[in-house]
Amino acid sequence: MTDSDNPNRAIAQALNSWRQAGLDQAPKYSPSMEANLGQAEQGAETPSPATEIIQNVETQVPLVTEPVPKTTQPSLITTPNPTNASSSFNMTDNNLIESSDPVEALAMLQKRVAQCRLCKVLPETRTQTVFGVGNPRARLLFLGEAPGADEDAQGIPFVGRSGRLLTDMIEKGMKISRDEVYICNVLRCRPPQNRNPLPEEAAFCRPFMEAQIKIVNPEFICCLGAVAAKNLLQTDTSIGKLRGTIHNWQGYKVVCTYHPSYLLRNPPAKKDAWIDLQLLMRAMGLM
Repeated sequence: MTDSDNPNRAIAQALNSWRQAGLDQAPKYSPSMEANLGQAEQGAETPSPATEIIQNVETQVPLVTEPVPKTTQPSLITTPNPTNASSSFNMTDNNLIESSDPVEALAMLQKRVAQCRLCKVLPETRTQTVFGVGNPRARLLFLGEAPGADEDAQGIPFVGRSGRLLTDMIEKGMKISRDEVYICNVLRCRPPQNRNPLPEEAAFCRPFMEAQIKIVNPEFICCLGAVAAKNLLQTDTSIGKLRGTIHNWQGYKVVCTYHPSYLLRNPPAKKDAWIDLQLLMRAMGLM
């Protein structure tokens, strides 16, 4: 077994890099982090011959926006059963948040992220880090999986075809501007071949993800896809079972739905995604 095959050893060897990045401790690792993170939904975009010919996403597979009976949308607030995956990073034990002003704090954190080389592979294969975009005081934060090719090239999350669909979901579905929300990912670097994040990669990037959430301090978080939901909530529960419920994570209200790239590959699932958005909008008082 090589060092790269042992996440515990990899994290231990990266301790000095953590300290150089200004962190006091690395996230904990446990074997259950190897749990399947949902291969059915790839957060990063993987174009196919069929989808390459789509010139207009919204006309090809428009977001379903017909009313859905309220009886089909439970609003019970629960907390999913956690696994023994890496524990939440204690934000009081590090100095990632360097300012009480969210604009300044995000700018400082983004500089740290850009210099991060904790993972063995991602710093060598990325074009640039993809931090986050949107309102630094947003009431709603969308959390995706990882940057795709377009995001890696531009340094902005959700700018490809799935990004255009997400914009439609926000602006045409929820009737709010994309600029009003904040958008980021579990990872800030594009994984090679758009694969799912490895457990140690998600563990290394988790403090940055949690710091972003703490700085923006949204009231609601919408997890886009299984990888985002399972990493944030630290659960092995499937995305199908996580949907339809408002979860609680460290005081934030969390709604889970399908990733836009999954909806592009499976247009019928857009009806379910619309149900999820309606649940979110009712909780936010938008309908």
